Amino acid sequence: RAIFPEIIQYAHKVEQVHGEHELCPKGLAGHLQIMEKEMYSHMHKEEQVLFPMIIAGQGNFAQMPMNVMMSEHRDHCEAIVKLEELTHHFKLPEDACRSWQHLYKLVRLLRCELLEHIFIENHILFKHHL
Repeated sequence: RAIFPEIIQYAHKVEQVHGEHELCPKGLAGHLQIMEKEMYSHMHKEEQVLFPMIIAGQGNFAQMPMNVMMSEHRDHCEAIVKLEELTHHFKLPEDACRSWQHLYKLVRLLRCELLEHIFIENHILFKHHL
């Protein structure tokens, strides 16, 4: 969660400065803002509904919330694909400025952490409680 404001700030900056460049990730900031809202909603449901059920030993009654989370995980994977498309699969121009380089470093980190989150929940946590 904490990484979104910084990534969005860098995405705006890169698009503002390099918007005419063919590799500029046009629309990335807007996509990240949408992802941020979806992630906050997703995590709120996990923290307020699903995880308390599991902690209380009611994981076997949590199939519906787990199914919702797994559906949202599929949506998150689609958002990751769009991140890759908007960044031209993280292709940087040879003369990319430090801001652009840092932006892609942060977006890769976000992608990695999100995929790890999805894997752990879908293949470890949810499998154990379904």
